[in-house]
Amino acid sequence: RFKIRILHKTNKKLFLIQKCGLNENACFKTVIFKSYFQSNMPDIITYYHSNVDGQQVTVIDTPGLFDTRFGEDKTTKDLSQCICYAAPGPHIFLVVVAIGRFTEEEKQSVQKIQEIFGEAANRYSMVLFTRGDDLEDTTIEDYLSKSPELQDLVSRCNNQYHVFNNKLKDKKSQVTELLEKIRTIVDRNGGSHYTNDMFRKAKEELQRKIEEQYEKKMQEMQKELKGQLE
Repeated sequence: RFKIRILHKTNKKLFLIQKCGLNENACFKTVIFKSYFQSNMPDIITYYHSNVDGQQVTVIDTPGLFDTRFGEDKTTKDLSQCICYAAPGPHIFLVVVAIGRFTEEEKQSVQKIQEIFGEAANRYSMVLFTRGDDLEDTTIEDYLSKSPELQDLVSRCNNQYHVFNNKLKDKKSQVTELLEKIRTIVDRNGGSHYTNDMFRKAKEELQRKIEEQYEKKMQEMQKELKGQLE
């Protein structure tokens, strides 16, 4: 009980991941941060600091971090910078997905996220569905049941998700519910957070896989060339 009270007072760092050009950060600020302090970092990072119902919250917003125009090396470098700025590390990765708009580009971005952060990030991840009002009379569970891709995404995020109804007048209740879910996840993780060491290990594993794929490709090319010469 004492531990939970301490966790509730600790500043929660939320790492907001969203598609470039998706104006969900405006929704996020409107719903959660009626008053906030904004701090811009180079190129890709915006910090939002606020007190929500007595809870200190820091959001690291990363619009465009997974812009497909950039190469993987730049993305990895930028991510490393984000993790450093979030020291000692984010408590939650919020993967923002709009209801009815999970495009192929977003699928690839999510796959890249999970590859770069590694499996260790799964228990610190939550899917934040926006535009929940578009569900109308459909439950989020029924909506997910019709999309294997979204089911897989939610599963990879340890089945942790939340829905924001953008048009709901009483926004405070859904904000409170989101923060309660985050507190539960932080408590379940023993108050821990995603660390630089986890990120380093994920990068090493990703590099190993890339090298294996390159080696396999080279062997196939050599075998094909040898067959042509014979």
